[in-house]
Amino acid sequence: GLRSGKLGEQCEAVVRFPRLFQKYPFPILINSAFLKLADVFRVGNNFLRLCVLKVTQQSEKHLEKILNVDEFVKRVFSVIHSNDPVARAITLRMLGSMASIIPERKNAHHSIRQSLDSHDNVEVEAAIFAAANFSAQSKDFAAGICNKISEMIQGLATPVDLKLKLIPILQHMHHDASLASSSRQLLQQLVTSYPSTKMVIVTLHTFTLLAASSLVDIPKQIQLLLQYLKNDPRKAVKRLAIQDLKLLANKTPHTWSRENIQALCESALHTPYDSLKLGMLSVLSTLSGTIAIKQYFSSAPGTAATTARSFDLVKLAQECCYHNNRGIAAHGARILTNISASCQEKDLLPLEQDAVFGLEALLVLCSQDDSVGAQATLKITLTCMVKLVKCRPHLSQSVVESLLTQLQSAQDAARILMCHCLAAIAMQLPVLADGMLGDLMDLYKLIGRSATDKKQELLVSLATVIFVSSQKALSSEIKTVIKQQLENASNGWTAYRIARQASRMGNHDMARELYQSLLTQVASEHFYFWLNSLKEFSHAEQCLTGLQEDNYSSALSCIAEALKSYHKGIASLTAASTPLNPLSFQCGFVKLRIDLLQAFSQLICTCNSLKTSPPPAIATTIAMTSGNDLQRCGRISNQARMKHSMEEFRNLATRYGDLYQSSFDADSATLRNVELQQQSCLLISHAIEALILDPESVSFQEYSSNGTAHVESEYERRMMSVFNHVLEEVESLNRKYAPVSYLASNTCLCNAVIALLKVPLSFQRYFFQKLQSTSIKLALSPSPRNPAEPIAVQNNQQLALKVEGVVQHGSKPGLFRKIQSVCLNVSSVLQSKSGQEYKIPIDNMTNEMEQRVEPHNDYFSTQFLLNFVILGTHNITVESSVIDSNGIVWKTGPKTTIFVKSLEDPYSQQVRLQQQQGQPPSQQQQQRTAYSRF
Repeated sequence: GLRSGKLGEQCEAVVRFPRLFQKYPFPILINSAFLKLADVFRVGNNFLRLCVLKVTQQSEKHLEKILNVDEFVKRVFSVIHSNDPVARAITLRMLGSMASIIPERKNAHHSIRQSLDSHDNVEVEAAIFAAANFSAQSKDFAAGICNKISEMIQGLATPVDLKLKLIPILQHMHHDASLASSSRQLLQQLVTSYPSTKMVIVTLHTFTLLAASSLVDIPKQIQLLLQYLKNDPRKAVKRLAIQDLKLLANKTPHTWSRENIQALCESALHTPYDSLKLGMLSVLSTLSGTIAIKQYFSSAPGTAATTARSFDLVKLAQECCYHNNRGIAAHGARILTNISASCQEKDLLPLEQDAVFGLEALLVLCSQDDSVGAQATLKITLTCMVKLVKCRPHLSQSVVESLLTQLQSAQDAARILMCHCLAAIAMQLPVLADGMLGDLMDLYKLIGRSATDKKQELLVSLATVIFVSSQKALSSEIKTVIKQQLENASNGWTAYRIARQASRMGNHDMARELYQSLLTQVASEHFYFWLNSLKEFSHAEQCLTGLQEDNYSSALSCIAEALKSYHKGIASLTAASTPLNPLSFQCGFVKLRIDLLQAFSQLICTCNSLKTSPPPAIATTIAMTSGNDLQRCGRISNQARMKHSMEEFRNLATRYGDLYQSSFDADSATLRNVELQQQSCLLISHAIEALILDPESVSFQEYSSNGTAHVESEYERRMMSVFNHVLEEVESLNRKYAPVSYLASNTCLCNAVIALLKVPLSFQRYFFQKLQSTSIKLALSPSPRNPAEPIAVQNNQQLALKVEGVVQHGSKPGLFRKIQSVCLNVSSVLQSKSGQEYKIPIDNMTNEMEQRVEPHNDYFSTQFLLNFVILGTHNITVESSVIDSNGIVWKTGPKTTIFVKSLEDPYSQQVRLQQQQGQPPSQQQQQRTAYSRF
């Protein structure tokens, strides 16, 4: 390793440090590792120093975990006094890479200023790199170096290529208004004094970055860039102006005035170059999806009478929709789509048809082409189609018909994308009628016997569209076609993906058959148990499809059959879990489903028992005279069972809420599914309360607005319609026939249960696939060597518990939601007492503390002071939860436990022993111990 005498082995040891930091990213290791690297940097040759520099740059987010910063900097900084300019240059780059932890080190500032005057080019370039990094971090350094940079840029002795490297440093001069203003003046002078192409490009880009950081001069910068775009004849300068305008359109669209957009439209209309037109349209399409588009149409002065088509932006978009360049046409169609989606004014409505025609033309053009560019354009087109249909549902039929027509003749790559689009539209709106299934099935048969990746992907995509379009039930003919095609042209993975889609869409019969066929094709027993559990769950849900209203005995037998399969499935699912993949969400979801079915079964039984032993005729009178409304149910056992049933449904709703809170990485559709299960539990508990237990005080207000939210899937649509129907029934019974007869209330409750169970359960994406992965790793100090061994603390002292944590991400961090802060909860419980019993205030018996910390570079640390006045063993639990950017708390865990043994302090022990022996403590001892505590 590092102690080896061979240079190669030393280098190999150095370059392996970043992987070590990823594996154990806590300060105790990182601090000692960086100190060792600093030693290697101090005594090694330039190649070793270069390796250490690369490691430091790769591990930039771990630098703040260095505890001995002074010692680390001292060892690195000693090389700055070397006679070798290359060693000095590497040191300067090393200091620049560490700028985030040493922004105000004056010796580093001084060395950078000195090295800028060096005669060695390598050292000067390194000094420029370090100056840029320190300027970004330190206000003092930026203010001090600004004049020096200005002199060098304006100095005649400075070569042009060096000036081009110095100018970008000015983008960091945004720490205060005066510094930003002076930098802007200097850049303004440079733009006019040095009109060469390279100089103008670098200066303008620095100008833009400075404006974007300082925020005050963005409107001026937009005007300046538009001026260069219009007046400068050089294509390179125009391209840079477009690139910077795109940057400002993404960052601050609200600063764009109507005049700015108008000027950009005019430039786009008059330019003869397609490449420039494409760039300008790209900026306009970005702006069209923001608030800027509303400002453009609303703030037109004195143009109230003009129609939408007379606006230059609309003219430009309509002209470009049918352009022979695919990219330009796509941006034109996107602008029209965004205008149609965001502006609801009547005079803009005709643009809908323009947008549809433009998108259909692009669809025809791109679906025949297999190239990468055509596929990218097709993706934009299809995204626009989904957006347009979502905002304008009346256009869905024509869009879907054009997609289905084009699907027959398109290339395979385009077909896959078009199927995704069809599925996305059909999930939002039930537009795929049964008549369209014939075309899809014909295409499914035509795919052929090829086993290429594209064909496999197309099989899955087409099957998804078929499942979405026939969510009520699949006919036997469709099942046969799908299975035949899978036998002919697919591998096991394709069949599994299709089965997974069937489970998501509620086609459990098809899913069960596919899972059954795959059981013998897997390589490990964990996979076997996983597939077996999915088969059992599909079979269980299939049992529930035969439910019929008013037939309660068959309902009970169906639920019993489903529960039997669910219990087999949960046993298989538990066997499929591994320490690396514990399947906690899946197990939690299925256990809740089992308990929910049992609760439904119990409720139907309770209602049936009320029919066999109805309450007496005078039950209502007894209830009114006794003041106990439960007497209306008749027997005491019936009352208790109804109350118990209501509490059970409320308890299930709470458990669904806990499952929701623990699923930080789940996609929104999965979370909505859990929420719907929770709402169904609350609905039944509310119905029991409204019809039987407490009809007078119940309120319908809080439940009435559920149906107004935007529905994302067929499953949600059907569940919401059941919710609304049940609520209407309960409310009408409650109003019309108060007090409600036991027979009507029982019938209403049983029908509500059957209506909920008749909607096929949807197993959403997170049940099968985790797209985002987030976990927290905690480290506590002090920590015992042996986990079962307690930490000893004297009872007159406080324990300082330091909690450090690292947030670990998967391949797609922050895909659905990001961590804003981490909430740490520390609690202690007395496990066993030792010594005499004393009367101690209740506050001293437990510790309950909570702190919120914001992770920086995925690391956080905080401290807690804990009291252990009572002698004995205490159990400390540290639990972490996560707060996302919307302020929602997610109980992600983990939970860590340590033991503390509270011991009596020596002086108190001595005093107690003397008191037991009847000897008063001496005066001298009393005085000595009074000060010994400090």
